Amino acid sequence: MDSISFDKIRLPKHVAIIMDGNGRWAQLRGKHRTFGHKAGAEAVRRAVTFARQKGIQSLTLFAFSSENWKRPEQEVSVLMELFFTVLQREVKKLHKHNVKLQIIGDKSGFSEKLQQRIRGAEELTAGNSALTLNIAANYGGRWDIVNAAKQLARAVEEGKLKADELSEEKLAACMSLADQPVPDLLIRTGGEHRISNFLLWQLAYAEFYFADVLWPDFDDTAFARAIADFSCRERRYGLTSEQVQQAILDTDVTSGE
Repeated sequence: MDSISFDKIRLPKHVAIIMDGNGRWAQLRGKHRTFGHKAGAEAVRRAVTFARQKGIQSLTLFAFSSENWKRPEQEVSVLMELFFTVLQREVKKLHKHNVKLQIIGDKSGFSEKLQQRIRGAEELTAGNSALTLNIAANYGGRWDIVNAAKQLARAVEEGKLKADELSEEKLAACMSLADQPVPDLLIRTGGEHRISNFLLWQLAYAEFYFADVLWPDFDDTAFARAIADFSCRERRYGLTSEQVQQAILDTDVTSGE
């Protein structure tokens, strides 16, 4: 295969991922669903490393939706424990590699101990610039829109804004991720073809890519395949998806580990 220049590949600036399939991955191996969530944490590390190395600006991962509280109590408890442990264990590594961490969602639903851990992680990494990693936890797209609307409603009540001055731009400025490029690629693993109340406002013009691979098996090749598909939808260089995928895998934009 001929070598393809990486600068001809249009990378997405912001990738959002619905990490689906942890439970099914575990069940296929005769394990409890929580075993899959722990394996999924390893896939998160791979995805973050890949995104940073390839020069992607923002990576947003759907970790825990506002609807996930309805899951079995034991599973929710393990997820919260895993979230806390990963924050404690990984934040220094993220900081070392110049990754900024942000948690989006209704953080008031978490324990005070977890909220303190979140604040500490965000403060430590606030000045980093290689990649912004957004973790959506206790997040819902409808919640995000309502929360933004409440901010504008308060501004109107306080006389800081007139009702007829409301606009898409003002609402967007109050949404999660307003400080970053809008997501231009959504990846969902696990074979499902829906967005499950994730970033409803922000994904208005995103390209969608649905992968059958279960999240714990989502590796560099799978990530490169998604980006290659995205690039070929927009570009006009006449190359194949396989050529673009191989070029992505072969090229590091920034320094590796």
